[in-house]
Amino acid sequence: MTSFSQEQKRHAVQRFFNWQRVIERTFIYVGLVIAAVLVGAPFVYMFTGSFKLNAEIFSYPLTFIPRNPTLENYVRLLNGSEIPYVRQFANSLFVAIAQTLLTLLVASTVGWGFAKYEFAGKRVLFLILLATLTFPFQLILVPLFLMMVSIRWLDTYWAIIIPGAISAFGCFFMRQNMLAVPNDLVDAARIDGASDWGIFWRIGLPLARGALSVLAVLVFLGSWNDYLWPLVVLRTAEKFTYPVGLATLVGLYKVEYGMILAGAFLATLPILAIFIAGRNMLLDNLTIGAIKG
Repeated sequence: MTSFSQEQKRHAVQRFFNWQRVIERTFIYVGLVIAAVLVGAPFVYMFTGSFKLNAEIFSYPLTFIPRNPTLENYVRLLNGSEIPYVRQFANSLFVAIAQTLLTLLVASTVGWGFAKYEFAGKRVLFLILLATLTFPFQLILVPLFLMMVSIRWLDTYWAIIIPGAISAFGCFFMRQNMLAVPNDLVDAARIDGASDWGIFWRIGLPLARGALSVLAVLVFLGSWNDYLWPLVVLRTAEKFTYPVGLATLVGLYKVEYGMILAGAFLATLPILAIFIAGRNMLLDNLTIGAIKG
């Protein structure tokens, strides 16, 4: 019978675990490659398809690289021959920025109030706030539309900006983050004579800037890509946001797929810029307050 020394056994076990790690990493890398292809292929096709005419987009076999590249889709889109895309792009930018700034103001003040003040009904109000997160937007769409009609905000940017600036998630997110601000620091500032607003402005906001930046990115993305509510309240083509404007290219007898792909690609550029500029910040701060009760 062959006997193995302790050293030989140790090397055999080490080789086994080395092969196990290699197999595990291989599966992980294969899965990552498959996920990258599934996620990236539509984006690549959107970009390359924007340089194709409709006839080539639906040609068989499907090709990613255009056979006859053309800028016609971009020219027609940007010169406003079909839709005022440049104006609609600017509308989306204005609405997204305004909604983001207002959301940060509302969410930070409400979150600070829930985190650092005690008042009657605080727990009930917070539970009601959380309960609203369970309501789908379609549930309040009709009442909200009737409200916009009654205050004559229909076909205005206010109808998009103001309702979108009241974010229950944003208030909850900021409250969870601001719970981490030391109460001793707040008490010390109050002893030194700082007002409530001064404490919030000079202590609360600076210490919550990581959460504010994350919330700003999330709100901007949500507003930038919003389609349903702007479609309901806007009536004039010059006031449309870009998702609504691109939807008008889908006609009864003809669909301008090339122009839609071109417009969608241009609309992704601000999103890519935001992600590239703030990806580290977003990943570092996204779970802020996750363990706070």
